[in-house]
Amino acid sequence: MRQKLLPMAGLYLVQGLPYGLQSGLLPMLLRTGGLSLTRVGLAKGLYAPWLFKLVWAPLVDTRGSPRVWLALSTAGLGVVCGLLAAVPPTEAGQGGLPAAAAGLLLLLNLGAAVQDVALDTLAVQLLEPRELGPGNTVQVVAYKVGAALAGGGLLVLVPALSWPLLFLLLAATYLLAAALAWAAPALQQLPKSQPSGPRPRTQCQLRAVLAVPGTLWMAGFVFMYKLGEQGAEGLLPLLLLDHGASAQELGLWNGVGAVACSIAGSSLGGALLTRPWQPLPLLKPILQLRLVGLTCQTTLLFCLDALETSVGPGTVLKGAALLSLCLQHFLGGLVTIVTFTLMMRCSQFAPSTLQATHYSFLATLELLGKLLMATLAGALADSLGLRSCFSLFLALSAMSTLYLGLVPTFYQ
Repeated sequence: MRQKLLPMAGLYLVQGLPYGLQSGLLPMLLRTGGLSLTRVGLAKGLYAPWLFKLVWAPLVDTRGSPRVWLALSTAGLGVVCGLLAAVPPTEAGQGGLPAAAAGLLLLLNLGAAVQDVALDTLAVQLLEPRELGPGNTVQVVAYKVGAALAGGGLLVLVPALSWPLLFLLLAATYLLAAALAWAAPALQQLPKSQPSGPRPRTQCQLRAVLAVPGTLWMAGFVFMYKLGEQGAEGLLPLLLLDHGASAQELGLWNGVGAVACSIAGSSLGGALLTRPWQPLPLLKPILQLRLVGLTCQTTLLFCLDALETSVGPGTVLKGAALLSLCLQHFLGGLVTIVTFTLMMRCSQFAPSTLQATHYSFLATLELLGKLLMATLAGALADSLGLRSCFSLFLALSAMSTLYLGLVPTFYQ
């Protein structure tokens, strides 16, 4: 199992780099450049290629080997990062994002989404049922480490290192990862690819995906379980920035410290899943604790808004904000690892020629839920106000807890 998980860890780590770059570094640069919360949120539309994974997932299922798709897409990410190094860095933090940078970031997300389909297919086919807990722990933890390095880590390093040098380092990292994807012995143990044939119709594929036991319930849960959490996570750092916290501080808090807590939560979830624990009995208490934590976080923001105070050095509110970030990311990590284990378990019941499409269907819905609220959170805050916006986040988080009451017997 270790021979499988080590190369997968390295590949999931580099897969998290684009997400961290755009969720941690880019919003801070745009906000400090004077953009509204609405415009900062709409910049997350660059994640759009991730929503179309079902377009190429059937190709990964039926055309060539997932290892070939993985190596080529990872190498393509290195090429795009090399091109991003040539974009003038001084434009990124001013009136908006340069068109050239936006186009290259779209390509970066396209390559990362193709890589994600290939790597998840590889994991579904390689991992035994008893290895799903550790495998998903490696997946989530490595991805978050990559996101933290590219988000908080780069935000701290930008003043010291030039933008071109940072992206050249990322390009070299991706090219090394592509070599790993091609040469790792464990990744060559995949079943032989199916012979190429006519591509099945989209409607037939969708019916086949939905016919897999437990898929309908799982699809509803993965779409809604992150709605409230993602909205709060996207807004809180920007609101703290407005209340006196510096971008460098938030890079450490939200990009490194809070992500470390998320990794700790995911690691704890993986450890629990290696015991006789089942995923579903863990979900309900974790979701309830997450709702309590979000309630405390909302109360803190209401106090900041009402008192019109700052989170300056040494203040109690600054410590409370840090604790709130860490707690929510810790519980979010726990929820994620259990949910991803359920997703992969469900996809393993699909035929081998449908597994990439099935898992991509669930993963696309999971991303759609996160991206929808992350994109609209700024507009909701600007139009509804802080209190109404975070009250909505609380209601959405409660919905996912109530939805567990509809779980089919297939998962029990």
